[in-house]
Amino acid sequence: MTILDTIAERTKLRVARDREKISADLMRERALSLPRGTFEFETALAGDGLAFICECKKASPSKGLIAENFPHIDIAREYEAAGADAISVLTEPEFFLGADEFLSDIAAAVSIPCLRKDFVVDEYMLHQAKTLGAAAVLLICSLLDEARLKKFLATCDQLGLSALVEAHDAHEVKLAVNCGARIIGVNNRNLRDFTIDTDNAKRLRELVPPDVLFVSESGVRTVDDVRKIRALGADAVLIGETLMRAADKKAKLNELRGVA
Repeated sequence: MTILDTIAERTKLRVARDREKISADLMRERALSLPRGTFEFETALAGDGLAFICECKKASPSKGLIAENFPHIDIAREYEAAGADAISVLTEPEFFLGADEFLSDIAAAVSIPCLRKDFVVDEYMLHQAKTLGAAAVLLICSLLDEARLKKFLATCDQLGLSALVEAHDAHEVKLAVNCGARIIGVNNRNLRDFTIDTDNAKRLRELVPPDVLFVSESGVRTVDDVRKIRALGADAVLIGETLMRAADKKAKLNELRGVA
């Protein structure tokens, strides 16, 4: 099994445990009782210039522990103060040391939209994301067939959640487009072995229609990396480890954004 397969199987077990605490029907009822979202994540990415999605991530399978000290609310507020357009919050607990509470805490503490970064394998997780305060969720094409991706996108629309549909190759980009994704993220990291190819977004850019928001994910370390992403005509970039390892996250984000 690949790393992605293993994470997906463990996520299914996590969802089963969560269902024992709160049933699927009750979780759906709670999500639908909340005001429908206004797709503010999409609005944030569609503005002028390159939008920055900044990630709160404590660890990863490829890098291990990234941030031993993880004051997640302070980090998120620092991102917001530095001009981040949105915040990505890892909630996967075993491999990324994330937590649902990180998302609910951050969503309550900042005014910019938050993305639930997780490995969605069940509709339950979409309703759960809504109750945690997410404005958007990540849907990974490698984990979903066409029928489930369409179903999950329909559920997101019902809840008013934006969906960042992640692809890694041409087949997955075409799947995302065919299913009606309004935001497609090309991951420069191969989730099956966690290697990085920073040219992946460049190769796949032309497959994404101009009316679909385009996000470049992973492997961004320098101002030059950001410059190349701007040159692709990307709408947004998602940055995680580079910011998490920076002692002064506000200064690092300003540097990447080209703000003096």
